[in-house]
Amino acid sequence: MPHPALLAVSHGTGSAAGQRAVRALVDAVAAHLPDVAVRLGHVDVQQPDVAASLASLPDGEPVVLVPLLLSAGYHVRVDLRRATRDRAGVTVTGALGPDPRLADVLAERLERAGLTDGDAVVLAVAGSSDARANDDCRAVAALLGERLARTVAVGFLAAAEPRLARAVAEARGDRVVVGSYLLAPGYFHDLAVREAGGAAVARPLLDDDEPAASLVELVLDRYRSAVEPALERDSSV
Repeated sequence: MPHPALLAVSHGTGSAAGQRAVRALVDAVAAHLPDVAVRLGHVDVQQPDVAASLASLPDGEPVVLVPLLLSAGYHVRVDLRRATRDRAGVTVTGALGPDPRLADVLAERLERAGLTDGDAVVLAVAGSSDARANDDCRAVAALLGERLARTVAVGFLAAAEPRLARAVAEARGDRVVVGSYLLAPGYFHDLAVREAGGAAVARPLLDDDEPAASLVELVLDRYRSAVEPALERDSSV
C-alpha cells in the first residue's frame, strides 16, 4: 500500500523571511520521508491554498493534512474541515500545540535572547476568537514555566486579553523578556516587537537558522499518528 501524502498547511504570510522559514521546516520533514509525497499549502494569505494543494495530488491518493498551526482555533476546527470535505481520504491531524517540545524551543530562543534568572517572562501569542485556542496557548505558557522554573505570563496580540503591552507593563523582574510563540517571522512578530515597549523579544520558533530537530519530529509525529492506525487496520484485514 502506498504511503499517504503529507500536506502541511501553514497560515501563510506576506513575509519573505517567514515563507523561507516555513519552507525550510517542510523540506526538513520531507527529507525524513523519502517515500512520501510532501506538499506545502496555506489556509490564508499565500498560494497554493488547500484546494490547489490537494488538486496537485492524484485523485484517490490518501492524504494526511498536518496543520502547521500552534493551536486548534477556527482555521483547524472550521476552515480546514470545510476545505477538505469534498475530497475522500483526507485525514486532518491535530495542531502542533500544546506540546512540551514547543516549550523546549521557546526556552532555547529565550536563552539566546539573554534570559537571566531575575528576568520576568511574557509569552506573546497571536490570540484567537476561539477560547479553546487561547487555552492551548496558556497551556504552552505553563509548560514553558515548568521548563524555566518561573511563572510565564501570556500577552495576546489580537482577539483576547490581556494584550501584550499590558502584560509587559505588569510584569515584575530585573527586566522583561518576551517569548515569541509564533511559528515564523511576519506581521505578528513585528507587532510583538512594537508592543513589547523596548523589552527584549526572542525570535519565533522558526527563523533563518535550521529548524529545530524537535519541531521536525513534532510534524512527523502528527503525520505518523494518522498513518500508523490505518496501516494497522489494513494489515489486520
